[in-house]
Amino acid sequence: MKTKHYLTLEDAEFLLNQAHVYTIENGFNVSIAVTDETGSLLAMKRMDGASPMTSNLSLEKAKCSAMSQCPSKLFEDLIKGGQMGFLTMDSFSGMLEGGEPILYEGQLVGALGVSGVKSFQDAEIAQQAIKLFLAQVA
Repeated sequence: MKTKHYLTLEDAEFLLNQAHVYTIENGFNVSIAVTDETGSLLAMKRMDGASPMTSNLSLEKAKCSAMSQCPSKLFEDLIKGGQMGFLTMDSFSGMLEGGEPILYEGQLVGALGVSGVKSFQDAEIAQQAIKLFLAQVA
């Protein structure tokens, strides 16, 4: 039988806090969502000044990343390249850059989604928080 790694609430809060610190240092106002490996919400933060719609977008980006085990940018690139079929607005919203899977010892343990600035900046925030998280659990 295998050992299954998973994110705890403490882990989710660490990820939120690392992303939050990075956004403050860069003057961003965003929403940040952390999900488990199934895409279920573990923790969320919407910063003062972040648009209300960013809270749902950050969650959808994280869910997309968790379910696909890929950065959500992959789907944005497929859509831009005309390689995706018909999408509803709900399914499309999670397929924008800014969702990143969290892999630990080769296992998906969750995902982090960010929304509120340019898509590449959303992804940068998520990547930075995940990098710091993985460094502290190693």
